[in-house]
Amino acid sequence: MQVLANIAYAQIYPSKSIRLIVPFAPGGGNDTVARAVAQQMSQSLGQAVIVENKPGAGGALGADLAAKAPADGYTIFLGGVGSLAVNPQVMAKSPYDPIKDFSPIILLATAPSVVAVNATSQFKSIQEMTNFAKQNPGKLNYASNGNGSSAQIATVIYESMAGVDLTHVPYKGLAPALTDLLSGQVQVMFSSMVAIIPHIQAGRLRALAVTSSKRSALLPNTPTLSESGLQGYEAGSWYGLLVPAGTPDVIIQRLNLDASKALKQGTVKESLNAEGAEVIGGSPQDFSKYIRIEYERIGKLIKTGRLQIN
Repeated sequence: MQVLANIAYAQIYPSKSIRLIVPFAPGGGNDTVARAVAQQMSQSLGQAVIVENKPGAGGALGADLAAKAPADGYTIFLGGVGSLAVNPQVMAKSPYDPIKDFSPIILLATAPSVVAVNATSQFKSIQEMTNFAKQNPGKLNYASNGNGSSAQIATVIYESMAGVDLTHVPYKGLAPALTDLLSGQVQVMFSSMVAIIPHIQAGRLRALAVTSSKRSALLPNTPTLSESGLQGYEAGSWYGLLVPAGTPDVIIQRLNLDASKALKQGTVKESLNAEGAEVIGGSPQDFSKYIRIEYERIGKLIKTGRLQIN
């Protein structure tokens, strides 16, 4: 009977607007990805998909809000490495379980980060920055879009591999962090490319390296961290859609179908590629497996002491 009820529910779904919770402030990579996909999904679903920014605690506040929402298909969550793989493992008492409290829909995209400094910075390369950091422990400030964010993870891995100690300055989103990097209030940021490349292209910021295993087509003259002396270094961001656990499977499949259609739209794909993000897609099962792998990878870093979130 429940199966028949779910099918009947799916036949009238959606009958009202859907909210897409983004756990970071407007203006960052998460926000850019969410709005590009939401616009196309709105057309396909026949109802508005409205982005709601709920920043705080490195994505944990938005994740908790989404996890406790009704499992009716009218609340979607944009999850990433911070909210799904880091925060639940480093918080003294996480208010949500990333595996039990959510049902994955689709992995939208992945994106490398870029190590950026102000255009007036004394650093012209990663090697120069590393040398300074070794000689001046704790004197180099780095910005991130929150504790447990991909930006902090990328920096912490750099610190561990380079043998340096930087001072973390967390913000409630990429936009305010970027503002202080542009004004010189902080010295460096490991940022997603989605929001920062325009400032690099405009000459306001300088790219020292990218965190991917190979150079980015958007910054072909910028070396990787691995090329810059940290062999084997790789880090980045990823973005995926989820719903509260208990959401009917027929709704999850419907949302997966419409999100997949959105990713195939030229405007969405070109928009994400132009910002440094690579479209992924796939099934809910594919994304579920990906989350578990990332959760275990981050967990090992935490347990071995290589990753300490302050």
